[in-house]
Amino acid sequence: MSPSSSWSGLRKILCIRLDNLGDVLMTTPAIRALKQACPGRRIALLASPAGAALAPFLPDVDEVIAYDAPWVKNEVDDPDGEARMLRALRAADFDAAVIFTVYSQSPLPAALMCRLAGIPRVLAHCRENPYRLLSDWQPETEPHQQTRHETRRQLDLVERVGAVCKDPRLVFATRDGDRLGVRAKLRAHGLAPGGAWIVSHCGATAPSRRYPPECFAEALSMLGGRAGTVVLTGGASEQALTDGIRRMCAGAVPIIDLAGLLSLGELACLIEDAALLLSNNSGPVHLAAALGTPVVDLYALTNPQHTPWMVPSRVLFHDVPCKYCYRSVCPEGHHDCLRKVPPATVCAAVLELLAASAPNASEPPGLSELENTAC
Repeated sequence: MSPSSSWSGLRKILCIRLDNLGDVLMTTPAIRALKQACPGRRIALLASPAGAALAPFLPDVDEVIAYDAPWVKNEVDDPDGEARMLRALRAADFDAAVIFTVYSQSPLPAALMCRLAGIPRVLAHCRENPYRLLSDWQPETEPHQQTRHETRRQLDLVERVGAVCKDPRLVFATRDGDRLGVRAKLRAHGLAPGGAWIVSHCGATAPSRRYPPECFAEALSMLGGRAGTVVLTGGASEQALTDGIRRMCAGAVPIIDLAGLLSLGELACLIEDAALLLSNNSGPVHLAAALGTPVVDLYALTNPQHTPWMVPSRVLFHDVPCKYCYRSVCPEGHHDCLRKVPPATVCAAVLELLAASAPNASEPPGLSELENTAC
């Protein structure tokens, strides 16, 4: 029996994606493929608390379970958490599970959990022989034989069991209530209805993926008013960062600082209605890709697989011999893959992409290529 035929009638599937919000977003086309492959199929998503925040916005997911797994980077140490999760998964009586990973992650801890929970069929990429931990083993070929975009990697995985997605775009469903909320906040900060804006997200969870704030400020100052108002975003912990960038701009560009003031749904609506997102390579980049908003992505060369997916984009970096280090902190200490991208290049990329994405412009959405536009 082929893998695809043995999965064709399975009605209740657990999708496991335990890293960050952006990683879950890049997996949404594969989840959609699983959902559509069988009428009446129910999909549950086991995700980190950050990924689980997407629950209200994923129409193909029927249930989201938050879990801080001990084999994934997090600050939680709950020795009893595994026993509770095993009981919950066993009670849910899943027909199958799909474990989604990047190629540097092992699926085996999650696969062992699935076995202990009595889930009979489990699909994943795996580098070593998993023996009976995986019923459907896709041998790992990355990075030695190929390197795919993260979204393509997951689509290829589920295609092995007959789940093919006709629409491979990322998925995020915005809500009218969130849009009303963010528009009220923009009006409260002086942006009139119908005003034009771009969003600039200047933070990132990993220090290695952060363009220097003084460079952000210089690039935004060079824009002046040519891109409309700049709306700064970030979490509550990034308010000092955005306030510092606003002060460094010293009135050279119209700025609204909404860091720490937006829910996830409001952030998505802000990005969806913006002319463009300028951002470090972080979750908002993948939100923009899901929402069709053009992206200028300051792309730290820590991983080659996470460029904006199927959206007009410019990907800016400075090539370095230490690229693809997969580190949260620059191991060389110089951070040259981002630090050496000139602010003038960032400004030019924003203006060029705004022009290309304007009504009647000819550039279609597509999967961006890495563009080394640094000096």
